[in-house]
Amino acid sequence: MIIGITGTDGGGKGAVVEYLVGQKGFIHCSARVLFVDEIKKRGLEVNRANTRIVANDMRATHGDDFLIAEYQRRTGFDTAKNYVVESLRTTAEVATLKKFGGILWAVDADKHARYERIQLRASGTDEVSFEEFVAHEALEMNDPDPHGMQKAKVIAAADHIFYNNGTQADLFAQVEEVLGKVGVK
Repeated sequence: MIIGITGTDGGGKGAVVEYLVGQKGFIHCSARVLFVDEIKKRGLEVNRANTRIVANDMRATHGDDFLIAEYQRRTGFDTAKNYVVESLRTTAEVATLKKFGGILWAVDADKHARYERIQLRASGTDEVSFEEFVAHEALEMNDPDPHGMQKAKVIAAADHIFYNNGTQADLFAQVEEVLGKVGVK
């Protein structure tokens, strides 16, 4: 099985991925790893703006479904294994995920809670003010770059949306319920 994960920043995508990997044995396929590796190859600072620019450039160069196509190339999406691909951002990625038989989950939460979460994780791409966080999110929801993020459309295409406004235990209970519906124990 292949599960693609999308959602808002700080919504809880990473928590769902960690749960699937740690509790269910899924193989993690990370967009962040691909894009940060490329940022470093280019000698750029790892920050949110450069991540967006490099990701858009890689999609322009390799196709708007680059994330899914690259992990399919690397793994073959062996049908005997389970994969979780984090984070889908374009409708082309969704279409290619579905072509390989995958399903799409989205994770969202209250905007203020999400901002607090990204401040706690303190990655290089999260060092922003609340106003910058809101502005970045607005751009990423519907980037005018034809190879840019289309989070709003991708989230709308999700087979299931998790609302992560409670505890991690609440989120994981939601995950277990949906996994049961798709036949993963």
